[in-house]
Amino acid sequence: MGIFFFFFSGQKVCFADLKHPCYKMAYFHELSSRVSFQEARMACESEGGVLLSLENEAEQKLIESMLQNLTKPGTGISDGDFWIGLWRNGNGQTSGACPDLYQWSDGSSSQYRNWYADEPSCGSEKCVVMYHQPTANPGLGGPYLYQWNDDRCNMKHNYICKYEPEINPTAPVEKPYLTNQPGDTHQNVVVTEAGIIPNLIYVVIPTIPLLLLILVAFGTCCFQMLHKSKGRTKTSPNQSTLWISKSTRKESGMEV
Repeated sequence: MGIFFFFFSGQKVCFADLKHPCYKMAYFHELSSRVSFQEARMACESEGGVLLSLENEAEQKLIESMLQNLTKPGTGISDGDFWIGLWRNGNGQTSGACPDLYQWSDGSSSQYRNWYADEPSCGSEKCVVMYHQPTANPGLGGPYLYQWNDDRCNMKHNYICKYEPEINPTAPVEKPYLTNQPGDTHQNVVVTEAGIIPNLIYVVIPTIPLLLLILVAFGTCCFQMLHKSKGRTKTSPNQSTLWISKSTRKESGMEV
């Protein structure tokens, strides 16, 4: 597709042509911060979106290109699967082949699927992730990357939200930064803030150790300067008295 994105985890990405949905990749480096399927679903809905549904292969490839940008070397982002909105809740469905029982949580009727070779495995695994294990070796079905796997719904993963197109994207972080190449079918992309507080958290928390280090260094420097200043104050009167004393002795000798 020749599309190049540049954005950060937790930012909403919107197309300027107003025909394509907006997306947000929520990646958590700390495993303890990742969420269950229902938590991911609620997080997307609280911002006016839904957990990602995929309409066709073109949209799948678009998401793949965005994840590739998100995990470029130097970003600090690596392995970690992403929840999408496909799941098997069993409501009103008591028969049929297991793969046919999966539905999109946003009500989409899309029949597009991108299962890994031996998935879905069904059983107690009812919620679906998009594999994101760049460091994993290929399995019997080939590379795992970006293919789908059903997992237990209480497992903790990253997630991808999907939003309606924005007529007037608000608070763009940068100018549109999608480089169109010959043959591209997509228009420019605008990256917008997905909430002030989440973005502040992403920025502030990683800088806390650096701020503490700066404060310690500054305090140490001030202490050393203060200590030297006190030392000079103590020695200065002695030097002055000693000089006056010598001078007085010389003058008294001359008078004699």
